[in-house]
Amino acid sequence: MAALEIELFLCRTDNFGVLLHDPETGTTASIDAPEEQPILDALQRRGWMLTHILTTHHHQDHVAANLALKTRFDCAIIGPAKEASKIPGIDMTIGGGGDFDFAGHPVEAIETPGHTGGHICFYFPDDKLLFAADTLFALGCGRLFEGTPADMWSSLSKLMLLPDETTVYFGHEYTLSNARFAVTVDPDNQELAKRAADIEALRAKGGFTAPTTIGLEKRTNPFLRAKDPAIRKHLRRETASDTEVFAEIRKRKDNF
Repeated sequence: MAALEIELFLCRTDNFGVLLHDPETGTTASIDAPEEQPILDALQRRGWMLTHILTTHHHQDHVAANLALKTRFDCAIIGPAKEASKIPGIDMTIGGGGDFDFAGHPVEAIETPGHTGGHICFYFPDDKLLFAADTLFALGCGRLFEGTPADMWSSLSKLMLLPDETTVYFGHEYTLSNARFAVTVDPDNQELAKRAADIEALRAKGGFTAPTTIGLEKRTNPFLRAKDPAIRKHLRRETASDTEVFAEIRKRKDNF
């Protein structure tokens, strides 16, 4: 089976657009649909025809182009069952633990509430690919618009169980801000310090910080490191629960 091909580009101001393409069948998915024209441009650039939209959650900056693209391509829209009424043009719903086939590649839906109540991530186990949207960012996580810190910590804990080599695509180019924050709560992490410096240089040249990997995030993303003794000591939360430590980090980022 041929490897899936991926095209990464920007939509709107800071949304990542992602196209996923199977070269053997021509099956092509857009991960969310933030904006029509950049998606059309990317499809034309690669000579691909859109067959699917895989929707992670209902926020407008992730579904804005659903109907326009469906009208143009008659593509199938797959999205979270718990947000089905808020997903324009949805054809198939899927919940946590649900799975489907994408051109012979198994896909699992991982339910990750927190950012929204029904957010899902799409995991391709054979390809070691995760599309995390607004649950997990490089050096960050999504704001808690509809869920609690306990919801989000549980969701992130699920993602941490995936293989370290899993490649992670995420929803927004927030990494520079995330890096500048991360070093304030994990100041003694040398790998994080080097990564933050590399990100400063990369963004100065206009480079993208996606994708990342589960392993790299586990080592450097403070939102995944609520158990870490150094972070707990720095935050003066040595005896707090993991959820409480996570909540403190999230609160500090919200005010950063």
